[in-house]
Amino acid sequence: MYIVIMGCGRVGSQLAKVLILEGHSVAVIDKNPAAFERLGPTFKGKKVVGIGFDLDVLKEAGIERADAFVSVTNGDNSNIVAARIARNYFRVPKVIARIYDPIREDLYRRLGIQTISSTSWAANKVKDLILHAELVRHLSFGSGEVDLIEGEITPQLAGRRVLDLNVPGEIKVVAIVRMGKAFIPGLGTELQAGDGVQFVVLSSALPKLKRLLHGG
Repeated sequence: MYIVIMGCGRVGSQLAKVLILEGHSVAVIDKNPAAFERLGPTFKGKKVVGIGFDLDVLKEAGIERADAFVSVTNGDNSNIVAARIARNYFRVPKVIARIYDPIREDLYRRLGIQTISSTSWAANKVKDLILHAELVRHLSFGSGEVDLIEGEITPQLAGRRVLDLNVPGEIKVVAIVRMGKAFIPGLGTELQAGDGVQFVVLSSALPKLKRLLHGG
């Protein structure tokens, strides 16, 4: 894939380096030339100095052939303006913008822009560590209403079936990791102690999932 990243701060530079290592082509835009030092001397992608929502700068970065555009500067407004230009003017297939203000998330999603709110993510992560330490959240969908959660089968649940952990409309087992190998179970699959179980669950049903995993 060819990916254009606006912002060469900690997030943007790390993302660029990871994508390059995975074999993708990357262009990074930043208005501060010194920011590119974060990429290191071996970075093989393209570096473009300029304002990330300037049309000429975007074209220099190769936006017209980009498969994805990511705006991760420190300014919400700059990120969204650039993301809208990438999506609506250049028709980039995948556009993602980082924002700090979670109140704006819903608005931007209605505009067709996928957003990542570091504020919301951090708050949810801390909440999980406090209230649901034994559950690991891997992914959230929509505005956080549905989560992909991993839990472990305790000895007291060994011998129970997947069906016993499903709650229609709230909790659904989607995968099991057993002895390092993952598989998609059926409703009658018997659970074993130590199984890692992946659930799709409503955020509001996390307390119910905890009770189920404790044999409730």
